[in-house]
Amino acid sequence: MASLETAAEHERILREIESTDTNCIGPTLRSVYDGQEHGLFMEKLDARIRNHDREIEKMCNHHFQGFVDSITELLKVRGEAQKLKSQVTETNRHLQENGKEVKADRFTQRSLLIALFQMLCLCRYYPALRTLEQLEQTCLPKAGQYRFCSIMAENIPKLRIQIRDTAMSQLRDFLESIRKHSDKIGETAMKQGPTRPARQKGAPAAIRAGMGVNPLSEHDTGILDVEDEEEEDEVPGAQDLVDFSPVYRCLHIYTVLGLRDVFENYYRKQRRKQARLVLQPHSNMHETLEGYRRYFNQIVGFFVVEDHVLHTTQGLVNRAYVEELWELALSKIVAALRTHSSYCDDPDLVLDLKNLIVLFADTLQGYGFPVSQLFDMLLEIREQYGEILLKRWNITFRQVIDQDNYSPIPVSTEKEYRQYTSQCPFQDPELEKLPFPKKLPFSEFVPKVYCQLKEFIYACLKYSEDLHLSSTEVDDMIRKSTNLLLTRTLSHCLQYAIKKKNVGLAELVQVIINTTHLEQSCHFLEEFISNITNVPPDTVNATKLYGTSTFKDARHAAEAEIYTSLNAKIDQFLQLADYDWMAAVPGGENLAASDYLIDLIAFLKSTFSVFTNLPGKVAQTACMSSCKHISTSLMQLLLDPEVRQISMGALHQLDTDVKECESFARAGPVAGFQGDTLLLAFSDLRQLLDLFTQWDWSTYLADYGKPTCKYLRVNPHTALALLENFLNVRVSFISQLYTTVNFMLINLTKKVEALTLSFMKFS
Repeated sequence: MASLETAAEHERILREIESTDTNCIGPTLRSVYDGQEHGLFMEKLDARIRNHDREIEKMCNHHFQGFVDSITELLKVRGEAQKLKSQVTETNRHLQENGKEVKADRFTQRSLLIALFQMLCLCRYYPALRTLEQLEQTCLPKAGQYRFCSIMAENIPKLRIQIRDTAMSQLRDFLESIRKHSDKIGETAMKQGPTRPARQKGAPAAIRAGMGVNPLSEHDTGILDVEDEEEEDEVPGAQDLVDFSPVYRCLHIYTVLGLRDVFENYYRKQRRKQARLVLQPHSNMHETLEGYRRYFNQIVGFFVVEDHVLHTTQGLVNRAYVEELWELALSKIVAALRTHSSYCDDPDLVLDLKNLIVLFADTLQGYGFPVSQLFDMLLEIREQYGEILLKRWNITFRQVIDQDNYSPIPVSTEKEYRQYTSQCPFQDPELEKLPFPKKLPFSEFVPKVYCQLKEFIYACLKYSEDLHLSSTEVDDMIRKSTNLLLTRTLSHCLQYAIKKKNVGLAELVQVIINTTHLEQSCHFLEEFISNITNVPPDTVNATKLYGTSTFKDARHAAEAEIYTSLNAKIDQFLQLADYDWMAAVPGGENLAASDYLIDLIAFLKSTFSVFTNLPGKVAQTACMSSCKHISTSLMQLLLDPEVRQISMGALHQLDTDVKECESFARAGPVAGFQGDTLLLAFSDLRQLLDLFTQWDWSTYLADYGKPTCKYLRVNPHTALALLENFLNVRVSFISQLYTTVNFMLINLTKKVEALTLSFMKFS
């Protein structure tokens, strides 16, 4: 019996578990754990779970085919959905295109509704004035001499004055509001810029002006009506921001009262005052672009208002008045911009200012104002912009020069090689055949300078955009600026590189190589300019890029500096020369060259070994110049006025040193010399030393003056000066020499006397 009750209880609990919400199942489970037959209940629970699993499996098997069919249908529907999506997208595009016309119609409709509403509002004042007129002229005279009639008659003028003063007060508020919010009006107009809708001929004046107001309309909702909620993709017109009803109302009232001229004079006078305030630039306007932008916004806002009043009133302002104001404004604007732009030294700010002036000019031109003076002034600022660019690029070139290592560029891979050759034009078939790693002949200076030249050209092009210039004019401006960059800025920087302190011969050699490659790349620079301006370089009257001669001039300056530097280095070695001018005649052993000269020759060999990449004539000239300088310097040592006595031993030492120099010259330290050309640098000194060391005076005297003279390059004065200092001259030879010379003079005297007598007899 107990087991049946337990089984019934377990069955009840299972039904509660199956039917009870999970949030309320706690008490049921608690009763299970409180019971005595907990294990039996778990067996029943497992049996019930297995039963439900079998039912679920049967249901799944029964519905499996339907599931498969549903998936198949979904796959078919997906394809149809893609087609539907494409159709919806195409339909949406057509709706957007057609909706543009609807949006324009909505804008026109809204403008007409506003005009109608404001015209209805004006009826408040117009009937009042008409009623006063009827009372004064018709009704009150008919009513007779009643007291209320006289009171009304007395108050009618007061009412007119009150209406007039009220309208004038609102006009003053309007003028004050316009003055404060001119920048907002101008900002809106500038955003639209030249893309502002043009006025449509034949449309009502209010609609043509882009604002739905009528000359006789009135709107009492406020003087400045700024729309906070703009329609999507719709930029409001500048006039949409302003409620002109106070102007129209005041004009109408003063017209009815017969005071139109008074109102016109007042309005124009007040606007002229406001124009002077608007045209007065801030003292720090030139510091930021925002200062210029506020200045332009106020001016645009002022003239947008005047343009709207011109087209929506009947003579309140006329074209002559507006043009007079614009001429005044234009002269002041140009003067202000010339003054303030002159303080600017930032090319980016000048470029932004130029773009702002173009937008300003195009905006006002869209309203019919002539702006040619502004574009003329932009060309003036163009010159200033060019000068600022030159100053900036001067700093850039100096940095490139200071950072350069003046060494050929090593490249390890093909990628590195292509990277450098893409930065500047360079082609060398022989170098390309060599395996990696290898070196480009120029240093980092070349690709960096070439890239900076292109950047400068781009900067010039940016300023020339939107100035309504022809391609030829743009090309001409860019080439002139580039010529200035080359002949002034880069030329000075190259001179700085050549003349700066501690510049060595290796650096000077690299400067020559660099400038050679830059000069060769100049025709690519010409093509680059032609490509960006679309003007062929062979166009008639086209400006040529003559500034490329800068590289040739710099190269010549570097060459001259090399010659000077070499001679200065030679002088340093020669300062170490310490000859014993009273040295005894050497014995049988061979003399050795002086130590200073051996060091000098070693230096020259090392120096000329790095001249291999130089143009041949430069290396040859440097070598010849060095040899001549050595020869001249040794000659000066020999003929130094402070040296008063010279021995034969000293001459032999000097002769040995000269032979060492001749050996260096004969070895050909620089390729390209023909024969013994380099030896000619020492020929003067060689013949002089041979004359004294060989004591070959008889030959010298006998052959003197003959073209085939052995000692043709020995100057008599030089020989005599050295002879005076020579100590070891034999007295007998001097006497013999004196006798010979004296005999030659006696014979010459006799011959002259004989010729004289013969001439006298013949006469």
